[in-house]
Amino acid sequence: MHASDSPPSITWRKPDGSVVSCFEKVKVLNENYSELRELLQDAMDDALLLGCSEAQVRAAFQQLLDELRPSVAENPDAI
Repeated sequence: MHASDSPPSITWRKPDGSVVSCFEKVKVLNENYSELRELLQDAMDDALLLGCSEAQVRAAFQQLLDELRPSVAENPDAI
């Protein structure tokens, strides 16, 4: 386990701003976050090893994030 594998210090929030407090939900959210971080780190490292500009790779990642649209609606009633 790497130091970057430690749980993120994120307080996950519902659409109304209240805290997601269910341990299992927070666990899933933190696991997804950690997996995405690892995948992005690997992709960044690959790009730099292949000669790409770090700034350009970061911009491409940000563009991808900005283009994402949810395929499901927010669920304010989730418990």
